[in-house]
Amino acid sequence: MCGITGVYFFSKAAEKYHLYVGNAISNLNLRGPDASGKYIHNRVALGHARLSVIDVTEAAAQPFTDASGRYTIVFNGEIFNYKELRLYLEAKGIKFRSQSDTEVLLSLYILEGKNFVHKLNGFFAFAIYDNIEETLCLGRDRFGIKPLYYYHDSDVFVFASEMKALLSYPLAKNIDNNALFFYLQLNYIPAPHSIFKSIRKLEPGHAIYISANSFKTEKYYDLDIDKPSDKILSYGDASKKLAALLDDAVKLRMISDVPLGAFLSGGIDSSVVVALASRHANNLNTFSIGFKDEPLFDETYYANLVSKKFNTSHTVYKLTNQDLFEHLYDVLDYTDEPFADSSALAVYILSKYTRKHVTVALSGDGADEVFGGYNKHYAEFIYQQYPFLWKMLSFSEPLLRSLPQSRNSALLNKFRQLHRMAKGAQMNAKDRYWHWCRYADEKMVQEMMKISCNPDEYNVGKQYYLGQIDNNNGEMNDIFFTDVKFVLPNDMLVKVDMMSMANSLEVRVPFLDYRIVEFVMSLPSDYKIDKSGRKKILRDAFRDELPPELYTRKKHGFEVPLLKWFNTELRSLITDDLLNDQFIKDQNLFDLIEINKLKQQVFSNKPGDATARIWALIVFQYWYKKYMN
Repeated sequence: MCGITGVYFFSKAAEKYHLYVGNAISNLNLRGPDASGKYIHNRVALGHARLSVIDVTEAAAQPFTDASGRYTIVFNGEIFNYKELRLYLEAKGIKFRSQSDTEVLLSLYILEGKNFVHKLNGFFAFAIYDNIEETLCLGRDRFGIKPLYYYHDSDVFVFASEMKALLSYPLAKNIDNNALFFYLQLNYIPAPHSIFKSIRKLEPGHAIYISANSFKTEKYYDLDIDKPSDKILSYGDASKKLAALLDDAVKLRMISDVPLGAFLSGGIDSSVVVALASRHANNLNTFSIGFKDEPLFDETYYANLVSKKFNTSHTVYKLTNQDLFEHLYDVLDYTDEPFADSSALAVYILSKYTRKHVTVALSGDGADEVFGGYNKHYAEFIYQQYPFLWKMLSFSEPLLRSLPQSRNSALLNKFRQLHRMAKGAQMNAKDRYWHWCRYADEKMVQEMMKISCNPDEYNVGKQYYLGQIDNNNGEMNDIFFTDVKFVLPNDMLVKVDMMSMANSLEVRVPFLDYRIVEFVMSLPSDYKIDKSGRKKILRDAFRDELPPELYTRKKHGFEVPLLKWFNTELRSLITDDLLNDQFIKDQNLFDLIEINKLKQQVFSNKPGDATARIWALIVFQYWYKKYMN
């Protein structure tokens, strides 16, 4: 795992950009604390910050140039099938001078050209330069596990693993109003947008090809759930195949030359990963965090059951709310683009403590999106199965709207969820999915912003994200597909990558092995969700291996106690600093009256989703002060 950056200039006017590569590398030091390097040739400068995981010797240092001296690569990620690919390349007569997956990646590209990417099983962002043709090829993995930001104009192309590294170069920093409009609804900014007009995110499964007189972006991979299947496996056979695929995916992701462990929350997803990993490692290191002050969200009892069953070396970190709060500003300081998923705080702390013991951790992330594990999935399923119930619920929307709502109480949170469901019952399939994803609707955001987005561009973008969903024939697989394409790479994977890299920890996600995603997406939706519940086939495939207590417990997503902090430690940050009247007026982005209404709501007995909306504003304002002032 590493950080990469680089420059390709089209005109002499941009040659100065080479001077900033060193600073960009320095800003990637937490992604790659073990070593750094730079390569410069004519139009191109490449930079690399290294976290040594596979072949930790100097022989694998980057930028890495092949024996001929023609091709040079910078690479962030891991290729888990690199040993198999190495044997294939050696049979073709190719010699190696390191034991790294980086050299395998470069050699495969040299042999097979841009189609080489289809043979890779891993997560990655890379740039490969040909100093004879003076061409640059960049790519990002199929599902967007690793990030890649870039800037492009007629003079120069610049790229980096993180926004903070890209901002080391002299780039214009003009806020993209459409991106801000998305952010204030979703609490994250979906690719290809970034917070800045001039900076883009390379989308998952895409590549960029550059030469002296051309710039081209191409999609090399797309998940296809409409491809007809020759034969639909029986449920039993599909369960067996899933178990075998997952076992191989976990085994592949245990390749490492540094200490490796696994996150263990006590939920089905991480427990499956630990169960499989324990087959291939003795005394596997596992890590959990518990919450002393929030017993509703403390899952360490179940994590301990799993650890005991599989004989892992288990470490539990019990945190108080004060422990959480003490890390809050670490998260805000590392966030270089507005991102307001508050559970990032828990991932940051878990990563920080885990890094004291290992350099690599396995995680259960991705399973909820692929197998249908969220409340919104079950709500959509119930809608499709029992539309008359939704009609009844929609009639109760005015009553539910009048009830107190809060995420910080089990009863009041139920009122909040029922109200969201009642509103969703009045919408078509696309609008309902968008409703599940957002914390604020378009009308709320329009009233809150003084600046305006481009409605045509915004609607084109929104429809692009929702393109798979049919308003007239909502299919559950379409919902899962949209989560994998939209929510997963823009929210969940951003959170895990950013918070783990802030602590120089590599996190691997076996559930996102492309073979598993493609196989699960090819199965009928009722293999994944039915009246009995969510993630059906995953739960059943490992029912005989996991502790039975995991199958009778309720699912609890972790909630950071934001509302408590807003009324205590963070109140002055809201009222006197980031959302004070003068700052809002000077900034001239937000409507002061609407901001004050939102503050009044969050401090009332009916905060509802105002808690998440205020948090989004805090994150944005903190970022704005750091990067725009």
